[in-house]
Amino acid sequence: MYESGENYLETILMLRQKQGYVRSIDVANQLGFTKPSVSRAMSILKNNGYITVENSGNIVFTEKGEQKANEIYERHLYITKFLQQTLGISEELAAQDACRIEHIISQETFSRIKEKVDA
Repeated sequence: MYESGENYLETILMLRQKQGYVRSIDVANQLGFTKPSVSRAMSILKNNGYITVENSGNIVFTEKGEQKANEIYERHLYITKFLQQTLGISEELAAQDACRIEHIISQETFSRIKEKVDA
């Protein structure tokens, strides 16, 4: 999965946690993208089995999508904590940097970060 798809899944998860439901317009507003761009991305995520879209317009994760979104979000949280705890980076900057790092970091490196944060 590409970084953009992961960003969409993570955004859907965070919006759902915040407001209990997610529509394409919510994703567009959160990311600052146009509705057509988000609609295209939702179509790709749907075709790849990550989400379904209800008749009401609510975006719902499939089991596969829920798992992937949680994996991405876990990486985000751990990397943010790691940057704050070990490097003294501010929460805001750590979260911004984690957003970029979470998509390219190896599983081995992430596992080590997770061990360090949990220690």
